[in-house]
Amino acid sequence: MIMFLYLLGLVSLWFVYRWWKETKRVSNKEDKYVYVTGCDSGFGNLLTKHLDKLGFRVIAACYTEKGEDELKKVSSDRLMTVHLDVADSQSVGKAAALIKTVVGEKGLWAVVNNAGVSLPSGPTDWLTIEDFKSMIAVNLCGVIDVTLSVLPLIKKAKGRVVNVASVFGRISPFGGPYCVSKYGVESFNDSLRLNMAPFGVKVACIEPGFFKTNVTDTMVLKNNLRKLWDRLPQDVKDDYGHDFLEKGFKGLEDRFKLFTDSDLMKVVGCMEHAISAVYPRTRYSPGWDAKFLWLPLSYMPTCITDRLFLLDSPKPKISVL
Repeated sequence: MIMFLYLLGLVSLWFVYRWWKETKRVSNKEDKYVYVTGCDSGFGNLLTKHLDKLGFRVIAACYTEKGEDELKKVSSDRLMTVHLDVADSQSVGKAAALIKTVVGEKGLWAVVNNAGVSLPSGPTDWLTIEDFKSMIAVNLCGVIDVTLSVLPLIKKAKGRVVNVASVFGRISPFGGPYCVSKYGVESFNDSLRLNMAPFGVKVACIEPGFFKTNVTDTMVLKNNLRKLWDRLPQDVKDDYGHDFLEKGFKGLEDRFKLFTDSDLMKVVGCMEHAISAVYPRTRYSPGWDAKFLWLPLSYMPTCITDRLFLLDSPKPKISVL
């Protein structure tokens, strides 16, 4: 009993120390440039506004002119916008050249690779290689391309690289290219963190669970599944059965109703901490579902997680299970 209390005390002290250590923030925010991708909506849009209010010099990369205009209307004169298509290396290079002229000898304090897409998504045998290529081009190659384009500037500032992956870069409960791309981001993040440590550059990974954004809009996801179904050969439709799609829609709605969190600031807070904390974490997993469901499942034996996922998913008409 005494030993248990002793250990409990040590653990409590460690948590207090970690909390105190993580409250420390970097100074001179007004001199630090932060480059954020995917700022038209969602996490990126909220993050740029939040960082702008904190005093950082934000370079917000948007895919559309509308996104740029709307951000400028609600931000300070410090915030600068730039057009960016992360899947286009020419666009990435052009943005990097502009950033280099802006930051000068100070270098770039942080890049936040937030831009990403979730569609097309569905059972693997409903997809083509082009479906995989299009998402990987944005979610993985875009992250790598943007990072490499500004890495010399980050090294100059001894700054930060913040990569937005997903808890589904740790476990794959569904098919398609999304998890594939996010697993790739996790791997790139880990190798970059080790490579950059000698240069004083810190690399962090954000692994959100389900949050209410355009990525998790159930209507958009259902429309995507309908389009994939409509283009399937008749023999594949026969294998799955005519009611498989409706069962899938029902499961999608039930899961998102249960898991989706509308408080996007939980993710933005983690991003901001990775950028501004003196001692940032290497990984952040915002969302109760990430912490208490998906991550614990990712450590379980495959035979257990497979059984759980198969029990919870609709079965094709010709299923042998």
